[in-house]
Amino acid sequence: MSHQVALSFEDGVTRFIKCNPMETVADAAYRARINIPFDCRDGACGTCKAYCERGDFDGGDYIEDALTEDEAENGYCLPCQMTPESDLVLQIATTSDVAKTAAGSHTGTITEIRRHSGTAVGFTMEVDNRDELVFLPGQYVNITVPGIGATRSYSFSSGPSIRQVSFLVRITEGGLMSEYLRDRAQKGDRLEFTGPMGSFFLREQSRPALLLAGGTGLAPLLSILEKMRESPAEHPVHMIYGVSTDDDLVELEALDRYAAELPGFTYSYCVSDEASSAPDKGYVMSLMAPEHLNGGDVDVYLCGPPGMVEAVRQHLNAEGITPANFYFEKFNLAAAPTEGVRDVPPEPESEVTGESVAEAAGRAAEPAPYDIIVNHAQHAKDTMRAAIRKEGSR
Repeated sequence: MSHQVALSFEDGVTRFIKCNPMETVADAAYRARINIPFDCRDGACGTCKAYCERGDFDGGDYIEDALTEDEAENGYCLPCQMTPESDLVLQIATTSDVAKTAAGSHTGTITEIRRHSGTAVGFTMEVDNRDELVFLPGQYVNITVPGIGATRSYSFSSGPSIRQVSFLVRITEGGLMSEYLRDRAQKGDRLEFTGPMGSFFLREQSRPALLLAGGTGLAPLLSILEKMRESPAEHPVHMIYGVSTDDDLVELEALDRYAAELPGFTYSYCVSDEASSAPDKGYVMSLMAPEHLNGGDVDVYLCGPPGMVEAVRQHLNAEGITPANFYFEKFNLAAAPTEGVRDVPPEPESEVTGESVAEAAGRAAEPAPYDIIVNHAQHAKDTMRAAIRKEGSR
């Protein structure tokens, strides 16, 4: 039986390959013309060392100089030796450029536009060669603004197995994609995009989960909920959705549907505007009850603006709670470009990217800088990945 392997590179690009029975991940990658760095292919050098985020595999034969027992117990592996026993997600300790690959390019047709309010719009696309578009729930793509050529980054709000893909976009005055979607977009319009990208995605469920969404940060969590609905786990899932005004409050019908169809799923929402008609006013932290945090034995998924992310982190610290895993993605709204100034990020509307702040800030033609952190073990992983790169350069 063949298995799907997601290769997540350091620059945010994710490539999917199919691994045949008894085929190593490295062999499958090279068959797909993706060059995972290695020096030996014999499990002796450790150059191809990777981290397995999800899935089961046979680690194969290797020497301890290439992969220690502790590393193997902590999820590290050697793609040149490992054979999948299920679908896998691997963190590859190099960039897609070094691996001589790139994010996939796709084209699709708009089939539906949902102008929810003056602050949010959703749209759905039928993608050409849909079977070639594979993504993890929570990831994003870079969409080219028609007639302009600039790209903007948006998370899928639909699940990976849904044939037509959907997105949820915040409307920002002066935004290139915002104004296109608000004023000119029509059914039948053609859009181009590249991806998938990003390290914010659903991991295997082994404990309760708390999903926190701020504004259109709801989009990737809708994709995650769809995947959970298709493959439910025996653990409760609670979502808290926070927005600024009643106009920002969208997709409650979808959340009602998941509450009815996904066992163990509940949700609540709040609006920070005191004039709101919502039953709960305030911020997401006010709705975080002890049962949602499960004494720290919980996976937290958070997508929202930086202020929200930092507020949640401070709240958890104040409560003395360290989640088992804390996955978050935060997005900034940058100022509109100023004529004659080159290094100002061009638009305030982009939702998410997987780049680091430094990488994004260094590219004036791209969206505003964003950053993504995976979990409390990430610093240890980063240290290990740095060691892997150092060893591989010898």
